[in-house]
Formats: sequence, C-alpha cells, structure tokens
Amino acid sequence: MSPYLPVIRHPVFNRVLPGLVLSALGDGMSAVAVGWLALQLAPQHARGLWVGLAVAAYALPGAIGAIALGPLLRNHGAAQLAAWDGILRAVFLGAVALLSACGGLSIGRYVVLLAMSALLSAWGSAGRYTVIAQVLPTTLHLPANALLTVIAEASTVAGPVIAGLLIAVLGAPAVLAVDAATFAVLAVSFLQIRSLTPARPPTGDRGEGFAAIGRDPHLLGLMILTFWFFLLFGPVPVAVPLFVSSAGEVGLLYTAFGVGAVTGAVATGHLRRLPLWPTTIGVVIGFGLLLMPLGLALPLWAHMVTLMLAGLAWAPYPATSMSLFQRRVPAGQLPPVLAARGAVLVVSTPLGTLLGAPLVQAAGASATFVVCGAATAAVGLVALAVHLRTRTRARRRTGLQATSSSTLR
Repeated sequence: MSPYLPVIRHPVFNRVLPGLVLSALGDGMSAVAVGWLALQLAPQHARGLWVGLAVAAYALPGAIGAIALGPLLRNHGAAQLAAWDGILRAVFLGAVALLSACGGLSIGRYVVLLAMSALLSAWGSAGRYTVIAQVLPTTLHLPANALLTVIAEASTVAGPVIAGLLIAVLGAPAVLAVDAATFAVLAVSFLQIRSLTPARPPTGDRGEGFAAIGRDPHLLGLMILTFWFFLLFGPVPVAVPLFVSSAGEVGLLYTAFGVGAVTGAVATGHLRRLPLWPTTIGVVIGFGLLLMPLGLALPLWAHMVTLMLAGLAWAPYPATSMSLFQRRVPAGQLPPVLAARGAVLVVSTPLGTLLGAPLVQAAGASATFVVCGAATAAVGLVALAVHLRTRTRARRRTGLQATSSSTLR
C-alpha cells in the first residue's frame, strides 16, 4: 500500500489537505504574476530593480515576522498560526486586486502590500508542519512531509500555466485575487481543526539551536552550503520575467522547472540508499552548471529542457540536507536546531533576490544566469574539496588508531 494513503485518509489531516493544495496552486500562479505585475507597474528605467523588490517583498518579511513577532505568537496553537497566515495573505493580496481595479495601484503600494501579506509566512509554515506532528503518528510524519513537498513542486507545473492564461485574458491582478481566495480557503480549513490540535505548540530556544549548529562542524558546513545555495538562486526569479517576451513564456519556463522538480522529488523518495553528503554536494554543482546555458542565445524549447534538468537536479536537496541534520542531531535536540536552520534559510533566497536585482539591472538576465550558475558550481566545488579533505583526515585518524591498537596488543 502506498505510504501516502493513510495520510490522505486521516480524519483530521484530510480536512486541511484541500486548502493546502489550493494555496500551493495559488503560490505557483503568483510565481508568475508577482513579477509580471511589477514589470507592468515599474518605470521603464528601473524595471529590474522593482521586479526584484516585489519578488523579495513576497517572501523576505517572513523572516522579520519570525523574529519580531516571536514573543506574541510563539504560545499560540499551530492551527491558529496557519489560519492567521492565510487570513493575512488573503486580505493584502485581495487589496492588490481591489486597488488595481480602482486605478489606485502604484508600484510602491504594490510592494508594501506584498510585504504585509508575507509577514506571517514563516509562522504559517511552522504551524502547518507542527499540525502534521500533532495529529499524525510518527510513522506518518515522513510521508506527510513528502506529500507537502510533492504538492509544492507540482504547483510549479500547473500554477504558471494557469497564470499565463489568466494574465493574457484578465491581467496579473486577477491572478493575485485568485491566490487570495485560495489562502482564504486555507485559513478556514485550519480554523475548523483548531479544537482538534493542542492549544500550544512545542517551542524551542533559538539560541540553543544556533549553538548546537556552531559546535558541530558538519552541521555548520551544511548550513553555510545551504545558505549560499539558496542565496545564489535568489536572482533567478528576477531574471526570468526579463528573459522572455511574454507572460506565457514565463509560465512555460516555470512549468519546465516544475516538471523536473516533481519527477526528482518522487524519485528521491524511492532511492533510500543515496549517499547523503555526495548527493547533497553534487546537487549544488549540477544545478549551478545547468543554470549557465540559460545565458546562451538558444531557442525557448532548449531553455525549457535546461530548466527541466535543473529542476531534476534540485529536487533531492531538501530531502538529503534534512536527512543529514536528522542523522547528526539527537531527536530531543532536533526542534531548536531546525528552528535555527529555518530562521537562516527564510532569509537567504529573498536576500539573494534583493541583492540580485541590481545585477539584473546592470548586466541583464542572460549574464545573471551565467554569473549565478558559475558561483553556485564554485560553492559546490569548495564544499566537495572540504568534504574530501575531512574524509581523508578521518581515514588517517582511523588508520593511526588501528596501528596504535595493534602495537599495544
């Protein structure tokens, strides 16, 4: 029997599953609409900069909310946190569509509304994954988390295509209105199960988590690798809308990447004997090398194939990097460590997007792909060198210990 069937059939989890699917699809649509609407609203001489600001505003405030709102939100139930995130998204994304319909939407107001909609995104994500831990038995945590990953990746396939069609007919603000409606459904679904989950989720000390990572060279190295991997990916969403000539083509590129990512995510779950460290580092190198051909003057279908392969290469990274954390950290210490990991990573991609906007503005989209791809591959090669050096030293120590033991005997 499929490991996903008990998750889907669970009497509590299946009540929020439709909201999770719809909101993921809405996010897949917004991946196109957010940048495209910014492109339409921004002045001609600074379009790259404003697209970067808009894309960053849709995610980066989540890191601010995770820290600044911690004293107010950490004692609330997980389902309530997920619902509040859905409500905030629905209200402010709906405001974008409303202002646009009234003719009062400027690029500055647009960025502010996007930022406000994202303020609780980190808490909403934490709430969703905490609900999984609260309502499902331990044996179903992994397939439930994997199911959310597959849903998220699948939304990058269907969402951009739907967004491209809707933008062509109704415009980008209509897509954000649909996204607002999906988050409203998500909020209602989690409010319905609020009484079925504990009132207060387990919390962890962020300082303890950071300290544990700092004490372990393996975790610290993995944290640094992941931060740079996500940071260097940040400029890519800024470059994509400037790389093609229509919203439909943007949708096709995102869809190609999504097809590869879904395929890779499903395959990764069946490859349980993958060597974790080599796979994790190999993903970074391979993904970087696959970004670079996007800087060449190739036809659209060739870029779609390249992005499909890039998605396939990217897909194992979330699972293998998380597995490395789980193997290094005892179960009792894992929550604060993963909380610290999340606090860092929620910043990395939006920060890369924000910093990448001037690069796209100055060098252009094609050059941005080449620079980011080469830098990503270089980071992976450095990690590979460090990993091989660490393994060599470990083998030498093992050999010396064996020699010493033989001498003593």
